[in-house]
Amino acid sequence: MKYIVLLGDGMSDKKLEELGGKTPLQAARTPNMDFMAKRGRLGLARTVPSGFSPGSDVANLSVFGYDPRTCYTGRSPLEAASIGVELGPSDVAFRLNLVNLNPHGGKLYMQDYSAGHISDEEGRELIQALQEQFGDKEFQFYPGVGYRHLMVWRGGIDAMTVTPPHDVTGQEVADYLPKGEGADRLIYLMNASQMLFYNHPQYRRRKAENKLPANSIWLWGQGKAPRMESFRDKFGLTGAVISAVDLIRGIGVYAGLEIIKVPGATGYVDTNYRGKAEAALEALELVDYVYLHVEAPDEAGHSGNLQDKLTAIERFDELVVGTVLAGIKKFGACRVLCTPDHPTPVKLMTHTAEAVPFIVYGGEEELHDGIAGYDEESARATGLVLDEGFRLMELLMGK
Repeated sequence: MKYIVLLGDGMSDKKLEELGGKTPLQAARTPNMDFMAKRGRLGLARTVPSGFSPGSDVANLSVFGYDPRTCYTGRSPLEAASIGVELGPSDVAFRLNLVNLNPHGGKLYMQDYSAGHISDEEGRELIQALQEQFGDKEFQFYPGVGYRHLMVWRGGIDAMTVTPPHDVTGQEVADYLPKGEGADRLIYLMNASQMLFYNHPQYRRRKAENKLPANSIWLWGQGKAPRMESFRDKFGLTGAVISAVDLIRGIGVYAGLEIIKVPGATGYVDTNYRGKAEAALEALELVDYVYLHVEAPDEAGHSGNLQDKLTAIERFDELVVGTVLAGIKKFGACRVLCTPDHPTPVKLMTHTAEAVPFIVYGGEEELHDGIAGYDEESARATGLVLDEGFRLMELLMGK
């Protein structure tokens, strides 16, 4: 038996007037997901346990089959694992976003949590400058992908309160700076980065190209190294992970799964959807399980761009789901889980903790009456609700 997870990050949403009272999943053209929904098991899963923030870290751990209540220590240690940075027992990893802050009326506002979706090369340029200026035995800076990078505080403090930058888009940032013991060290670095970036040649270059420059770092998502049982020990399966996002790759590293990088996988609406699907089918020739993650719907949600979200959902359906459904026929027995990790409503531009619609499809041909297709309302109407989202993996395996 082969197993594959097709995860459209943040696909779930709320009903919108612009769509005639439909959600993006209801309005988008999704014939392949509709096909599975009408022939498989459709329901809702709560991927974010009570008391947890609805981050992609927590939600994806659940979809991987791990209970966040027993293994979650923070987002950034997972990202550190993805880029090969080892953490000692007392080290604290932080997500470092390159952001654009807009000064107005003597205050600073979060204009863009991604610094205009800065490129990998430009991001590395700025992280190198940070390391040269501020890196020492205590603080180290490591390049990641696009605007997403890493800082490690050796022997650091992880108890302060921080806020994800995408949660404060368009808002004045003073009230959302780190708070608590050790926060002053982080705020110093964030402030110091602003002068460094302002004087960097990249700042003037991007301004001349009418692009938003990165003019500050934003530190959040801290944590120490987690302890996780390997996927093979937990489920008895070999597997691989395909994602453009360090967070998802990092979960795969801790789970002992193979990490497959696909050329052209950007994490945005222009990502290589078909290339990911083809890589997953190729991997299934050698392993039992593949986790295929597409970030694009989530990025569109964070940007508040409804058209991009609809486009991302439709491309996910056509180029990922459609390609996989055609390709798995050669394996005979194969089961598919299709789901978001969490909702990312375009009106809120951040994650929420509501249950998400999922499909478990195993090649069944019997049509289920009364299911319109794959969307939040149809999933709710089935009455199937998994209150513990990490049990999705058990459902996928037929347990």
